[in-house]
Amino acid sequence: MSATVIDFVELLPPSGEQYREGLQKDVSELPKVPAPIYRHAAPSAPWPWMDFDTDASEVHPFPPGELGQDPEWSHYPQSLFRNWTHDQVERCGILKFAPNEPCSVYKVDVFKDGSFDKNDEDRTVEVQNPRAYWERLETCPPSDIRVRALFVENMTVPVLQILGTKYNVEPFFFASSANWIPSRYEEDPKPDEDHITVVLPFIRMMKNQKPLTRTKPVRTPSLPLDGFDALGEDSLPYKDEKQIIDTQAPLLLPDNIILLQDLLAIHMYRTPTTSTILSYHPSSELQRTSAKRLQSLVQRTGDSVYWSKIFARSKDPTFLFLAILWYALYEWDEAFEVLYRYINALESDVLRYNDLKLTRELHKLQAHLLYYQQLLRDFKVSVEFVRDTRNPAMSVLASTPEEWQDSEELMRKEANNLTSEIDRLSGQRQMLSDRLQNVIHLAFASVNIADSKAMQKLAVTTMIDSAAMKQISYLTMIFLPASFLANVFSMNVTEINPPTTGSLIRYVEVTVGLTVLTSWVAIALQKESNFHPQDPNIWKRALWPMFYAFNLIYTAVKQALGFTEHRPVRNAA
Repeated sequence: MSATVIDFVELLPPSGEQYREGLQKDVSELPKVPAPIYRHAAPSAPWPWMDFDTDASEVHPFPPGELGQDPEWSHYPQSLFRNWTHDQVERCGILKFAPNEPCSVYKVDVFKDGSFDKNDEDRTVEVQNPRAYWERLETCPPSDIRVRALFVENMTVPVLQILGTKYNVEPFFFASSANWIPSRYEEDPKPDEDHITVVLPFIRMMKNQKPLTRTKPVRTPSLPLDGFDALGEDSLPYKDEKQIIDTQAPLLLPDNIILLQDLLAIHMYRTPTTSTILSYHPSSELQRTSAKRLQSLVQRTGDSVYWSKIFARSKDPTFLFLAILWYALYEWDEAFEVLYRYINALESDVLRYNDLKLTRELHKLQAHLLYYQQLLRDFKVSVEFVRDTRNPAMSVLASTPEEWQDSEELMRKEANNLTSEIDRLSGQRQMLSDRLQNVIHLAFASVNIADSKAMQKLAVTTMIDSAAMKQISYLTMIFLPASFLANVFSMNVTEINPPTTGSLIRYVEVTVGLTVLTSWVAIALQKESNFHPQDPNIWKRALWPMFYAFNLIYTAVKQALGFTEHRPVRNAA
């Protein structure tokens, strides 16, 4: 592909795409995407990027004669949008673009007959001299072009000001794009022209360009892209302590696969002559979709028989805008395919291993899936916005009201096709979330089962110990009276030994009697015992020897007579 270079220099720096291809960066170490500030997403907000505590309430209009020798575009956005003060522009950060590589602009032209310009000449522009590029844009495009799409790689401040001034772009577009704020709005509608903007974050899958380098060695399995096998207890990727729950950061999967948040930021100026689409792309250092890649995909849309018929049937340039939105759906679909295979592997691991790190990984994935729900909802709302926002330029482009009506019906049909695919993705996300929830329940159930088995073993051990202690207690109960009496009889007092007249027989008689009495009282005081009759009260417990003896005799007689009925054994207390 040939490229036109504005103010060609002898030593030309690498293009944005070449810089991206040569960049070897650990994607997992990239700064996370900032949390969106929704209140600054659209022009309907009356105080863009204001600090109510510090900003002055008075806004001074930009003096027309203040330009002096400066180019017309050099004071954007204040020159066109006077409510954007210097403090607000600084706060939103749209004039802080300072990429290390040159700015490249890739172009796609669609003719009025619906065909795409196949000529590679003059399709890529490397902007070295902003004044020369401004003069280039001031040149009117050929009259047979229906829509021109400009994909800007590594946007610099002069290029931003040039495009904003040339196409009268609201600064909200650049502010939302630079700050990753999902937004969609129509601005400056007129009877035959308007502006529409869609800023849409989405998720795409990519392979990390180099193995991860960490302070501690972590064994990461090498898994094929076409399917994740069971990971193995010693090679779980979620053993990395760096994997925290942060939905704004890239999601690291096995085999150095990254689920990265990307951005589709497109602005369209719709006119009866030549409409213009501007596509903003983050710096190539962030490893997002390059302008060259998206331009190449949009250019190939003209090779599709289906879309060629659409462009030939309708004069509405918005169909090219709608076609660009399909790119986000393709990336979403590929990301969910990878997640599906990974969750399959996690389910196998949960069945095989009882590891707390598995539960952490499951919760991390669940958090990301919940965040994806919001992104998919924004995606669907954006497509519905494009579908429901009529193109006022069609009042001039359409030859008859019937032609305009036919174009609107076709737009509604194609937008509904895209929204139905988004609904499919939402259903797939819900299915993955439900499966994760099921796996989480399974993981907790496995832990509970393991705990139950441990408690069962502990209970058996406790019962054995309890039985041993009970035997010791019985022995103690038997020998306690004897020990007591031995101590009593050994006392050298007159009341007991006046002179000594005791004998061993007397000691045994008193000991046996006191032991029987102690056993009687101890068993009688127990509310539940095998020696008690059914439903014993205090009197039955007190007379337990008679009931117990009667029960023994009754049972022996029944067995002697051939009866097999037995009294149910009661549990001892």
